[in-house]
Amino acid sequence: MKPVTQLIKEKPAIGWILFFATVVVVFLLGLLASTIVERRAESVFVYTPEVYHSQFEPRNEIWGQNFPREYQSFSQTADTSFRSMYNGSATIDMLEVNPRFVVLWAGYSFSREYNQARGHMHAIDDIRNILRTGGPIDGEGNMQPNTCWTCKSPDVPRLMNEIGVAEFYKGNWEDRGHEIVNPIGCADCHDAETMNLRISRPALIEAFERQGKDITKASHQKMRSLVCAQCHVEYYFNKERHEGVPYLTFPWDMGQSAEEMEKYYDEMEFVDWTHQLSKAPMLKAQHPGYEIYSTGVHASRGVSCADCHMPYMSEGGQKFTDHHIQSPLNNVNNSCQVCHRDETEKLVNDVNERHKRVIENRNKLEIQIVSAHVEAKAAWDYGATETQMEDILMDIRHAQWRWDYAAASHGASFHSPVETSRVIASGMDIIQDARLKLSRVLAGLGHNEPVPYPDISTKAKAQEYIGLDMEKLNREKQRFIDEVVPVWEKKAKKREENYEVSYY
Repeated sequence: MKPVTQLIKEKPAIGWILFFATVVVVFLLGLLASTIVERRAESVFVYTPEVYHSQFEPRNEIWGQNFPREYQSFSQTADTSFRSMYNGSATIDMLEVNPRFVVLWAGYSFSREYNQARGHMHAIDDIRNILRTGGPIDGEGNMQPNTCWTCKSPDVPRLMNEIGVAEFYKGNWEDRGHEIVNPIGCADCHDAETMNLRISRPALIEAFERQGKDITKASHQKMRSLVCAQCHVEYYFNKERHEGVPYLTFPWDMGQSAEEMEKYYDEMEFVDWTHQLSKAPMLKAQHPGYEIYSTGVHASRGVSCADCHMPYMSEGGQKFTDHHIQSPLNNVNNSCQVCHRDETEKLVNDVNERHKRVIENRNKLEIQIVSAHVEAKAAWDYGATETQMEDILMDIRHAQWRWDYAAASHGASFHSPVETSRVIASGMDIIQDARLKLSRVLAGLGHNEPVPYPDISTKAKAQEYIGLDMEKLNREKQRFIDEVVPVWEKKAKKREENYEVSYY
């Protein structure tokens, strides 16, 4: 083969081709080097602080001045446009979707209103507007305790620091409405100096301490789930720890399964409310998302909540956590497909199919429990005694606890479909036994015919069936929103004007 110099002498055009090719390569290499230097510079200066604030600064926009990327993505939790086959971020009236809920929660505030949870930016508005918190006005005490604010705002750790934990839990829900005005955000999960993840709610730390565990030493990856576990858990208000104070407590002392928490509640004879129809001593599951997630395959493989709901993303030369906390189905590329190489449509269909199969059986359990409540009421009406009804009512309590454990946990039928299905199946066994016992009691009272199932085909019909005056409740709530909330906002604005913030 001829040397290059000889080829150029024979065909000068080859020399020009090599020259221009070299120029292009050098240009591209220079461009690459420039980009690398630029990105490195971005990564060095991206966290240059703009403002200094305390750990208990509750205003997310102040934190956002130092971390604009995270704050910008967090602000997107205000978006309510995404709808999946089952829920999403939009406002969904769950009582309208499933009127059976009204009867299942008869005598409890959830029968008034129960909506699909929206993004964290809506936390304050949603708790103010929901009928479950009533319309306290003109000095009238609210039916809910102040403890109900606990997971709604970074104003909560601020107040706990100022007045103490037990003192914060004390009183009615409206007592501190003017203090709690900022939605869930930065101070709930981060250390102000290092930005490390931190636990700001004592109930989680206390629950692990009772098991001999110190979660303040947890790894970063564990913390990416534990900060979520501060709120996305089952809990109750323990009034014995501090006399007269509804102290937020996690019922994990015997374990985190449905049966272990049920045993915990049974042994202390805890009751959330007495059912209006059946008179059963009921338990209301809150949202045991962490407990059910912990039994699933993702948890067993070390995948945290944030890996799916707050995946990493890159912008310029900076890798950061996407704080648009949302359903992974609205962000499949950055969440699911980091590990799963399937097409988006296939992954979404797989998730929907898991939900569908579990919810089909959950719906069957719902119908059985509603029937049991109605039949129990009939038994009381026909003269049943407490002795005859005692075991039946405990069966209804245990069956509905299992249903609620599965229903109230966000995404349970995907997070852990096997465990969720197991819990639903055990609830079905229990409620069928309860209905068999009821049939014997009714027959013994001289009533051997089926008890008619009520017409609860709509929310309105179901609420009328249990005797709710929705017009009155809505009127009271609207007056509260119009007259009380603006006063809260005005007081909060005046207070926050005195917060100390220094700029570098």
